[in-house]
Amino acid sequence: MSHVTYEQTLALAGISKACYCVQQLARQGTLDYDMLEEVLSWVLQTDPEQPVDVFGEEQSLHLGYRIIHDQLGHKSTPKDAELTRYVLSLMTLERKLMANKNALQHLSRCIEDVRRQLDHFEITDSQVVGNLAGIYKDVVSPLGTKIQILGNPAHLRHRDIQDKIRALLLAGVRATVLWRQLGGKRRNIIFRRSKWVAFATQALQKI
Repeated sequence: MSHVTYEQTLALAGISKACYCVQQLARQGTLDYDMLEEVLSWVLQTDPEQPVDVFGEEQSLHLGYRIIHDQLGHKSTPKDAELTRYVLSLMTLERKLMANKNALQHLSRCIEDVRRQLDHFEITDSQVVGNLAGIYKDVVSPLGTKIQILGNPAHLRHRDIQDKIRALLLAGVRATVLWRQLGGKRRNIIFRRSKWVAFATQALQKI
């Protein structure tokens, strides 16, 4: 069985944070502007010098580390099965994406289009968010089973909320690609819980 590493934990914290953002939007209909901007920017980090560069800075992953600590930690801590389902669903989807050369090439071209669009718009502009959402809907989502998002129907019926959720899922896929590149294994989440918790605790103490 492969080892769990600190860098893998960093990437898993990114996946967890993206899924938390999806959950908050679906339930509450709102998300902190800075958090939305930060998470969406991960999609454009296609050639980082080091893993943390995908996320800007490690401090921004405090929430993700806390989720790992609570979800995989002591049994007395309440668990969020919905959030776990989102994380595992992204891991399944990412595997199908990485196995599809045509989809990867299409994804790369689409991301470059968005990068050019940012010469004129902020990443949180509705047009950019809509394009990111379209990438997820048209390129990534069809590769696997559709991820069922639960929440308040009054929020989920709005197009702008749908677009933000899909764009955030795309960011979650980006974090999952990094996690896999760093040697992340889905089975280790089940069988090496203490390692994830230990690294998450280390990160929380550091930041």
